[in-house]
Amino acid sequence: MSDDIFITEERIEGAEDGPLAGKTVAVKDNISTDGVRTTCGSRMLEDYVPPYDATVVSRLKDAGATIVGKANMDEFGMGTTTETSYFGETDNPAAPGHVPGGSSGGSAAAVAAGEADLALGSDTGGSVRCPAAFCGVVGIKPTYGLVSRYGLIAYGNSLEQIGPFGETVEDAAQLLDVIAGSDDRDATTRSEGDDANYADAATGDVDGLSIGVPTELLEGADEGVVETFWEALDELEERGATYHEVSLPSVEHAVEAYYVIAMSEASSNLARFDGVRYGHSGGYDGNWNETFARAREEGFGDEVKRRVLLGTYALSAGYHDKYYKKAQDARAWVKQDFDEALSEADVLASPTMPVPPFELGESLDDPLQLYLADANTVPVNLADLPAISVPAGETDGLPVGLQLVGPAFGEERLIRAASALA
Repeated sequence: MSDDIFITEERIEGAEDGPLAGKTVAVKDNISTDGVRTTCGSRMLEDYVPPYDATVVSRLKDAGATIVGKANMDEFGMGTTTETSYFGETDNPAAPGHVPGGSSGGSAAAVAAGEADLALGSDTGGSVRCPAAFCGVVGIKPTYGLVSRYGLIAYGNSLEQIGPFGETVEDAAQLLDVIAGSDDRDATTRSEGDDANYADAATGDVDGLSIGVPTELLEGADEGVVETFWEALDELEERGATYHEVSLPSVEHAVEAYYVIAMSEASSNLARFDGVRYGHSGGYDGNWNETFARAREEGFGDEVKRRVLLGTYALSAGYHDKYYKKAQDARAWVKQDFDEALSEADVLASPTMPVPPFELGESLDDPLQLYLADANTVPVNLADLPAISVPAGETDGLPVGLQLVGPAFGEERLIRAASALA
């Protein structure tokens, strides 16, 4: 196994039989595994060993899967390239010398490299779909509440969902069948996935399917990406689907709203890592404030510090209404626009990422460029909707992903449509 894909390479055997018996699974390193190190790609949790399994891990074991390792990720899920990991960057097996996307880059890379049949990631603003697109595999971001978050180390509670990767849509759907459903330990879960059979929906039948194309999600995208996107839509049309333009005017403000909300939630969630209750210790010299500051200075990387500081500022007295409240208002507007667009079409389609994979090291000094690269994925998280990224083709030899978005708990519809391409 490649050191740049896995942080921990400890095998965990599941039950002897079950729907995933004989399948190997890589698990993103922010998902708790009993007795196995779980670091979130951070020095802060370099030696953390959870005393329990996340619900999704328990379900993997019960289904007979073999967990082959904990996959590398951007630190605490904050990044688009997997280069912010304390343990080093991950190369892209589908495009060597380029990033695998983030933050679940190790999970996507494990599937693309054939080092795992399936993988789990988490998606707060595109962290499953971006790596799926960059690595040329399939990634599903479920509806908020379809999959339990118990045991997922939190970054942005109101936005994140655990989602599956697979080489094909049917593979990813089979993993979704195992992890979906209500959980008494996560009050945000819903029962819609309790009896679903998502793998059976991967029929590839798109006859009569209506696809809406939000024009705003094509603006500013790389020319080669857009061309590849239209070629994929033409293939769906040949199979019986139709497509037409729709509008999502609110997405102009989605990236700004997303980062205010996500950074604010990160500031709150990461406050527990003080070197005393949790995380790396900076040493104790009798002054708690200095100890706290030293632990976080040494334990967190630059991107995490940046987001915590910005989130703390957005929540501070005098600025809460100016930033956080306005961002929540924008979130409601985004959801309303998606609902209206989905009343005019069965699914919505766009390029997953507006650009092909960056070269390793290319974007590290420009965080704004990375934030803007999330323009097509973060609106879906704001709207709490499901989405899937499937390989659409290549531009200049680099993978391009097609994103399909559906109504809440419309995963079966998305899987059926996406399986016509992968």
